[in-house]
Amino acid sequence: MSQHKVVLLLGSNIGNQKNNIDIALSKISKVCSILKKSEYLTSEPVEFASCNIFCNIATIISTHLSPIQLLDYVKKIEIEMGRLTDSSASKIYTDRIIDIDIVKYDELKFVSERLEIPHNKHLFEREFSRILLKEFI
Repeated sequence: MSQHKVVLLLGSNIGNQKNNIDIALSKISKVCSILKKSEYLTSEPVEFASCNIFCNIATIISTHLSPIQLLDYVKKIEIEMGRLTDSSASKIYTDRIIDIDIVKYDELKFVSERLEIPHNKHLFEREFSRILLKEFI
């Protein structure tokens, strides 16, 4: 099985945000190798109003999973951790215990109903993402 280099962004703005991210990273590491992590960064919510500040981190992983298999795996983690709504499906952004986005997958360009790689909003539009990703991209 070939290994793929993937950039993920994780964020949380409910409860103990850093702990939520660490739990998600631990779950990811059961199937993927974590190669590098950024520092934690706090940011205001983007595209919705909330009193809760986000904690975010970027990570590079190595995985044998296909893009859709990886998406299914991170969505399963989000649900296991208590995430109730999926903003990519509903197009409505709300507070969340964990959010895991696939930003890049090797140099693949991929678009489906559920997934777009690269994740252009994180690469070009969101300031917190650009800060986290500057050393990875």
